[in-house]
Amino acid sequence: MTEDKALYPPVDPFAAGVKARCPRCGQGKLFDGFLTPARQCSSCGLDYSFIDSGDGPAVLVMLLIGFIVVGLALWMEVTLNPPLWVHFILWIPLALVLCLMALRWMKGVLIALQYRNKAAEGQLDIPASHE
Repeated sequence: MTEDKALYPPVDPFAAGVKARCPRCGQGKLFDGFLTPARQCSSCGLDYSFIDSGDGPAVLVMLLIGFIVVGLALWMEVTLNPPLWVHFILWIPLALVLCLMALRWMKGVLIALQYRNKAAEGQLDIPASHE
């Protein structure tokens, strides 16, 4: 990612990510669709070509929501012992809705943190004397 020379007040990456706003100005849209990043900010013109969140948001969401849903399902099984169809009707839709909601938020937060911390692809520093 190239150095950003624009002067904007600092934006909280968590607030910008959850609201799906530009990580530089906090105003423009971050996504064109549900999870598709826009080409650039509609407000400040920041080029979003640096965005590469990879599988990080999906993994974090699956771990967090999976922990919550499985814990609640186990608690319900031990305390109430409902039939199996109750588990299917209750937990599968809940897991899907929570994952879809949290995935957009998590992707936005990770993109905003990537911008704030100037995250880039790793590179090896090779001293000039070894050429």
